[in-house]
Amino acid sequence: MEKNSSHGRLFGLDFLRTIAILMVLFGHCLSIYPPSQSLLAQVGIFCGFFGVEVFFVLSGFLLGSTIYRMYVENEFSVNSILTFFRRRAFRVLPTYYLVLLINLIISFIIGYAVLDGWKYFFFLQNFSNTMLPFFPESWSIPIGVFAFLLFPIALLMKSKIVKPTHPSLFFLVVVLGLTIFFVFTKVYYALTTPNTTLNEWNLDLKAVVVYRLDAVFMGVLAAWASLNLPILWKKIQFLFAFLGMLLFGFLFVGVGFFQFTIESYPNFWNVFYLPLTSLMVVFFLPLLTQWKLTKFNLLRKPIIFISGISYALYLLHYSVILQLGQFYFPTNQLSQNQLHLFTICYLVTTVLLATLWFELIEKPIRTFRLAKNH
Repeated sequence: MEKNSSHGRLFGLDFLRTIAILMVLFGHCLSIYPPSQSLLAQVGIFCGFFGVEVFFVLSGFLLGSTIYRMYVENEFSVNSILTFFRRRAFRVLPTYYLVLLINLIISFIIGYAVLDGWKYFFFLQNFSNTMLPFFPESWSIPIGVFAFLLFPIALLMKSKIVKPTHPSLFFLVVVLGLTIFFVFTKVYYALTTPNTTLNEWNLDLKAVVVYRLDAVFMGVLAAWASLNLPILWKKIQFLFAFLGMLLFGFLFVGVGFFQFTIESYPNFWNVFYLPLTSLMVVFFLPLLTQWKLTKFNLLRKPIIFISGISYALYLLHYSVILQLGQFYFPTNQLSQNQLHLFTICYLVTTVLLATLWFELIEKPIRTFRLAKNH
């Protein structure tokens, strides 16, 4: 995700990114403890799911803004797209490939057989089929990668064919078309897949690239609205935040209360649940993009710090740290107090390693990239 300058950054989006990664961490922390049907366990499942969904929309919003400005204000060409890809590659690929190699080495050491490991190098581990079990948290990375490979290329190709006279409107038409198309891939899934369990939904739909690109493109649509309708964007911030809270209540409380189970309402879950979740995140963006650092300055440093290391936190926290820790210290043999201690040690280790990773790997790569650009 693109970072904003420290003096003009959108603090609300840093806050959203921080909340998202903390939710993911909280969700996986609960996996340390024995399975439970308690309210806290249900909240943990929701947090792990919702945190990643936030990342999709937020990534689409930030990078969609970048692509829009390239398209409308500058020459949009093969060279400019390649420059965009190169910058994104410097941001995403080094950490991803290094963590992938670490996971492969760990798997070799502990004797875990990795099936189709080559797919991870090309982001194909969950392109059109069930996510492979190795390095499971990587499932979200290919979705972002393919979204931002597909969109600029589609925009350029259609521009060459149509020769638009209104670039802003044409941008909207293209991203709207892509969003609708990938929403309809879920219709295809619903018609061709007789799944009846939430676990199958989680593995075969939620985590598969060809069914999920609309989540990113909804963020791009929000970026278009914020740049083209700034006055309206500001006026609707509280109304949309209220609608977001209503949708939140329906999706994560009402669905359970009214017993909209996947067994009884498979089409609702297969077709509508994920797009509605993305829409809910979009509803909060007008308010969050207006949040400046005028109050709550005590939040500034911790929020910006966690936001900055969020990518390293995400890729390191599960397979490299948690699963390896549980391999050497099986948590099913620990008492309740020992589980609490294990959780604290896990969180401290995760934050420390992510901080070191950011300082020693991500920051030097960013400095090198900026130097190359100048």
